[in-house]
Amino acid sequence: MAEELIPINIVIGDRTYRLRSSPAEEGIIRNSVKTINDKIVEYKTQFAGKDMQDYIAMVMIWYATEMATAGNPQAEKEWMGALEKMEQQIDKVL
Repeated sequence: MAEELIPINIVIGDRTYRLRSSPAEEGIIRNSVKTINDKIVEYKTQFAGKDMQDYIAMVMIWYATEMATAGNPQAEKEWMGALEKMEQQIDKVL
């Protein structure tokens, strides 16, 4: 039987998103969101005057580059799949 999805709320930048996740992936998602938000804060101190969308784009480029340069093609595929799922869920909210 398929694992039941649970609703979770995450905040990226200054927006809240409601996602559905398997309980096993919830911790991974929350850790990723923490990393993303930490990088947003770092970029906000380095590049004053940008808007939140700019910071989020910079962080996503950084994160994707980190995954691609890790030398693990399987991890990159999984990451890209996770990004696509997050994008689809965010598009539904917007």
